[in-house]
Amino acid sequence: MIPDVIDFEIISDHRIKVTLSNGKKGIFDVKPYLEKGIFKELKNYDYFKRARIEFGTIVWPNEQDFSPETIEAKMEEIK
Repeated sequence: MIPDVIDFEIISDHRIKVTLSNGKKGIFDVKPYLEKGIFKELKNYDYFKRARIEFGTIVWPNEQDFSPETIEAKMEEIK
């Protein structure tokens, strides 16, 4: 089953502390995506901070998002 993002906190330098519905927590680093297509807008940190949860994942006003599968696979898990 695909976990949903149920909580997040922007911590610094385009990194997001994420809590998933399967109980996993981790740090998802958005920096590797900032030079790619629609994600370039996320380089603007004021815009980046406008993230919200919608449909079980993190999204931004212009519909940039990361799938929960990507977040889970790429995050650095924390206990």
